[in-house]
Amino acid sequence: MLWLYVQAPFATFRTFTAGSLRPTAPTMTPSAAYGLLLNLAGIEMRHDDGKSAMTLIGKGLPDAELAIGSLAEAEQHNIFQQLHNYPVGNTGAEHRPACKGSKYNITPVRRAFLSNLRVCLGLRSDAELENQVRKGLAGEHPARYGLPFVGDNNFLPDRIDLLAGPREARWLMPMTERDDGWAHVEPMRLSITIDRSDMSRTATSLFHLSSQTSAEVPEEAWVHVRYS
Repeated sequence: MLWLYVQAPFATFRTFTAGSLRPTAPTMTPSAAYGLLLNLAGIEMRHDDGKSAMTLIGKGLPDAELAIGSLAEAEQHNIFQQLHNYPVGNTGAEHRPACKGSKYNITPVRRAFLSNLRVCLGLRSDAELENQVRKGLAGEHPARYGLPFVGDNNFLPDRIDLLAGPREARWLMPMTERDDGWAHVEPMRLSITIDRSDMSRTATSLFHLSSQTSAEVPEEAWVHVRYS
């Protein structure tokens, strides 16, 4: 078992939404945590088959169980940006000549992000993956693609430290049929694994943050991330 402390001045973790508002979850999502750990371990998730327009997910990625604890409530902020896309039909087609091949449909959107992210991240996996993460933190891996980031490659962590064990935190918990207090929590649909070529194969679940802090991790807080 491996425990990490992740600290970042800014972060964003998208929930499943559509429209001009792009919200963020209040803490790290399982898919983002898994990607961060693989980056530290020097394991490449991406696969280019030379055919697909999007980046595919590679084969043979390690299984992992993750526990995500929020150590402090991150503050939410909003920025307004221009979203450039290729529209369906003829919407915005009058802008096509001026854009000279670039995406010509421009829509204002509001994007949420977090400040003061403080997360306790637990990993249960085979000894090889845990050892690779430790080596990555110690700078013992050869150069790898990109830097560790927290939900958006514009947002980089300040610190990633090894911990002796979990800290007192509010733990990210899957919603279950046994949860009677749905009216008293904020359910959010978060991604566990992502398949960009076939979104029907993307795994999501409803989660909420535990109402009380605890240094003991509830067993149900461990989320299984599996791509194989």
